[in-house]
Amino acid sequence: EDDEKKSKNSRQKVDAPPVFIMPDGLSYLHVKRNGLIFGCSTSRNVSPTTVIEILSKIAKVFKDYCGTLSEEAIRKNFILLYELLDEMMDYGYPQVTQTENLKAFVYNEPILVSHVPSTG
Repeated sequence: EDDEKKSKNSRQKVDAPPVFIMPDGLSYLHVKRNGLIFGCSTSRNVSPTTVIEILSKIAKVFKDYCGTLSEEAIRKNFILLYELLDEMMDYGYPQVTQTENLKAFVYNEPILVSHVPSTG
């Protein structure tokens, strides 16, 4: 019976932890939103909480502009999202991260796609 439980547990997919610190000194951080992974890698000593917060803000702003957060929405709005990311970050440092404040700097209009139900 214990062997059966162990084999079931080993077959279940488990999400990776949001922060990996590798022996070579690189750190990998990510957040998962609606089935999409927003990631960051760095060789510097950064606050994981700050990076997770920034990645979460990026995902939120993308969703605010596109209406839905999906792979199709990212593909169709790539130029807009690239422009947003360019305004949100300068040389790796966060600048403007509020949706309302970004509207003054971003000129592209979103291409609407059909809504995808949230997956987590």
